Formats: sequence, structure tokens, C-alpha cells
Amino acid sequence: MKQAVILAGGKGTRLKERLGELPKPLIRIGDRPLLGHHLALCERYGFSDIVLLLGHGAERIQRYVNEQQQPELKLRCIVEPQLLGTAGAVIAARQLLAERFLVLYGDLMIRMDLDRLWRAHEAMRADATLVVHPNDHPYDSDLVEVDKEGWVCAFHTKPHPPDLFYQNLVNAAVYVVDRNALESFAALPMPLDFGKDLFPLMLRKGCRLLGYRTPEYIKDIGTPDRYDRVCAEFDKGVIARSALDHPQPAVFLDRDGTLNEEVGGVTKPDQLRLLPGVAEAVRMLNHHGIRVVVVTNQPVVAKGFCTEADIEMIHRKLETLLGREHAFVDRIYYCPHHPERGFPGERPDLKIECECRKPKPGLIRLAMKELNIDPNVSWVIGDSTVDIATARNSGLPSILVRTGHKGLDGRQPVEADVAFDSLLEAARYVVEKIGRQP
Repeated sequence: MKQAVILAGGKGTRLKERLGELPKPLIRIGDRPLLGHHLALCERYGFSDIVLLLGHGAERIQRYVNEQQQPELKLRCIVEPQLLGTAGAVIAARQLLAERFLVLYGDLMIRMDLDRLWRAHEAMRADATLVVHPNDHPYDSDLVEVDKEGWVCAFHTKPHPPDLFYQNLVNAAVYVVDRNALESFAALPMPLDFGKDLFPLMLRKGCRLLGYRTPEYIKDIGTPDRYDRVCAEFDKGVIARSALDHPQPAVFLDRDGTLNEEVGGVTKPDQLRLLPGVAEAVRMLNHHGIRVVVVTNQPVVAKGFCTEADIEMIHRKLETLLGREHAFVDRIYYCPHHPERGFPGERPDLKIECECRKPKPGLIRLAMKELNIDPNVSWVIGDSTVDIATARNSGLPSILVRTGHKGLDGRQPVEADVAFDSLLEAARYVVEKIGRQP
């Protein structure tokens, strides 16, 4: 029996004009209260043992819980005698908790594939797994840094230095936690918050924290504007189709010459400059629920012109520049290989015939598997014939943008299905074709 802990003790002060006298978890979204959506999500993925940690409005929440006709769910309510914080409340209740449990916040609207999350935690044998995702305002958000395997290696609290290039990854406040990992922190002074206090301390103590990256729907309803937006997105079906057990539409974007200026190989961050209109194009795709995935050949690594760490910093700059204009990419995949030898300082281990170098479809196939991409409503956009051939080899329609190489590289004997002068025009075309409403 899998267990979920729902933190449902917040006052909802900023949402008072919408709540009236209701506790925040009982505010209505669509056909039921927010807490009802949490219970339905847990039931859908087999989390049948549910512990609710309550504070403000506990009596009304308990009454709602007692009225539920869900015999397959075991529901228990615990009322905090004092303010303990998110982590403090869980630690105080640890004797009632399973060896491994899910943590959900009662003021978030969530629609995600919890099975995928649970399996990832088990496979990596983490002490705790934090769901992380990009957002459209990373510059004023607390950020999480993960390594290439997904392990959390740093937390960056706001405000951020103006010259910092960062991964656009935010703690989404959905966790899987192993109870044993909490024992050594039980004596800490309260209140104790997961994001600000416990997780940074666990990291310093050498605990294994996994960052589970997902583009799925996890949004705070804590202000009137945010609540209204969530309600509108629920009514339009945006939330229902956002989970990774639902096939996703996507745009696969080339990098150099499509997103940023073509300079003959970007080897350091100061060479990366966004093309005009790119952030607006990406923001439009984000707004319409279309996954934005970068797939790029970076043979500069195999040739010895730069390292994987350099590529990471270049991609951090890309994410930072997009984030400053309220746009984000859902994932970046790159191929570091190159088959030809003879470059001074080259990397012999990367001089191979691989399956991920475009125009081979390896990167796109990996992305389609990891993000459950629907090929019937997805596109490849790039500035070269290599990108067009990649689309063809992946069974996807192609769009040429007349930036960068402008399709004049002559490397592949192919023609695009359609061409536009800019990524912004291409994005408008995709949105119109897919027919997604924001």
C-alpha cells in the first residue's frame, strides 16, 4: 500500500477574497474542491493510505474528509498543535508514516504521472526526490541545480547575482521521501521548511537528493490571479492533458542558427546570443502547452574545442536568457560525438559513429520516450538540411527557418515541408496547426 502525505494547514491569507471562510484546500476548481483533486490523483495512482496534516480550518477539512465515499482510500487527519512548517509537520508525524511516502502540498493544483515519479525514486535509491521543473520567472525564484545524472548538487536562493547563468529548475513542492532519512533531523528547532531548511541541510550532510525533472502541471493557487488562471486552464482541459501518461505535442528545435546566432561553433557562453523574436516564439509555445525540446549536435566537444562543462554553462546561459523574457525549454539534448579524426586535442572516446548525431533520429527518439511525445502533433524546426533530414528520419514534419544557414548548407538532399523567415513565424504556424488554446 503506497502512502501519500497531504500538507493542508495553510491559511490562504492572500486568497481571502476568493476563499471567504473556506480553508484553502477546500476552494473549488471545476467540479470539486482542490483537496478532492488531490484525493482523486492519489487514487488514480494507487496511493490508498493518505495522511492529511492540518492546521487552519482543520474542522471543516475533517468534515469534508469524513463525507467522502471512497472506501478504497484510508484517510487519516492529524492536527498540528502549533505551526511546525512543512518539513516540521512531517517529521512530527513520522511514527505514522510508511518507510517511503509521497508529499503533496494542499495549495497546489497537480496533474502528473505519480507512477513515473515513484519508480524514478526507487530506481535511484534516493533519500528524497524533489520534483523540479522550469518556470517563466526563474530570475526571482529559488532554483535547484542538478548534475547530468539528476542528483541535486546545489540550491540557489533568490535574489540571484546578475551575472549568474543557471539551470531553469524550480522546486515544484512534490516529493518522495524515505522516512529513515528524516530521523537524524528530528531534533532540529521548529518551524522547519522542506525547501528552505531541510533539503539544503540534508544535502550538506551527504544525503542523496534526486531532482526529478518534469514538464507536468504543478501550479500554486495562492493568489487570486493564480487561482483564476488555474480554474481557466482546468475548464479548457489544459490540466487534464498535461500528465506524461497523456501523449504530448512538441516542437524539436535546433540550437545554433535557430535559437541563437550561428557563429561556426559556440565554445563559451559569451558567444551565445539569442536571435530576434526567439524568446517570444518559445514563450508562445509554452503558453499553448507545446513541449519545447532542443536537439543539437555539438561536435566541438569531440574535437576538443570545449568540454562538457563548457556546454553545460552555454546551455545555462540559454536558459537564463530565455527565462529573463518569461520563456523556457522543457529539455535540452545534445550529441557530443564526431566521426572524423584529425583535430589537435580531440577526444578519442567521442570520435565514434553514434546514433544520436543528427540527422540520425536518436536524440528525438530518446526525447519522445522520456516525455511521451505524440508524433502526430509534433514538429522539427531548424535552419539546415541536417535538421530537415532529422525530421524525415524521425517520421516528423519539418519546418525550415531562414536564419543561420537558411537551408543553404547543401549537406542533405532534402526539402522542408514548409519554410518561414523566423522562429516566431514558425511557432505561430505550429500553434495554428495543432489548434491548442492557451
